[in-house]
Amino acid sequence: MKFSQELSLATFAARPAISGTDSASLARELLSMSPEEFGAAFTSSPMKRAKLAGLRRNAAVVLGNVGTSADTGVLVSALSDPSPVVRSHAASALASLGAPEAAVALESQLAVEPDASVRDTLAAALGALATSPVASSK
Repeated sequence: MKFSQELSLATFAARPAISGTDSASLARELLSMSPEEFGAAFTSSPMKRAKLAGLRRNAAVVLGNVGTSADTGVLVSALSDPSPVVRSHAASALASLGAPEAAVALESQLAVEPDASVRDTLAAALGALATSPVASSK
């Protein structure tokens, strides 16, 4: 009985949805993907184990670490994600970027945010923006 089989390198090739994509671009794409697009792009893929919300959370972290003020829009959109974890990480990422235009979106979300933990993160992000050297230099 044979317990192993030959595998081609194609078995481990990146999916077209992520092939040749840098981390910031991939993060933007994941934050913008609908559940249907996610399902189509990662059918039969281990990426689906993380679930779309988990990948969106990770994408927000990536943009908070390597993003630019150009990523403010996609992170602002993520403030209305169904997942509180994604909303929280998007708020933190906006604070990390220090984009002063993010304050209005953070304040708006704070006014309607149902989750207490996310409200705390939104308030902390607003505080960080208020004291950010990046935000105050623009």
